[in-house]
Amino acid sequence: MVQQVTSGIKISVVTNFEGSFYKNYKMQYAFGYTVTIENQSKDSVQLYARHWEILDALNNVETVIGEGVVGKKPVLKPGESHTYTSGCLLTSPFGAMQGHYNMVNFTTTRKLQVTIPTFKLSATFAIN
Repeated sequence: MVQQVTSGIKISVVTNFEGSFYKNYKMQYAFGYTVTIENQSKDSVQLYARHWEILDALNNVETVIGEGVVGKKPVLKPGESHTYTSGCLLTSPFGAMQGHYNMVNFTTTRKLQVTIPTFKLSATFAIN
């Protein structure tokens, strides 16, 4: 598990290898990740967008930008958390993800960029 706190918002990530398969004559490696977003601040916040950079061992980088997370734009009061699971495909058995969430603080109306710590993706069969 990796964790990081930015402006009172704690991000925790756990990953797992789901398996491999061929798609369009290329080997694909499937990874899942579970993210917990915990509001440790004194103000209510809302996550409204995400920005991911997905890297594989072959130097391929995919950028994903979009609204919310898995179709939701969670509002978190102080002490509340939101957990979701998602996944990605890589063309190599190793990689990493990093990024940030765009959030708004309802008390100050200030926009926040909350860092998602870099986390590694490793196929279990390739771990030494």
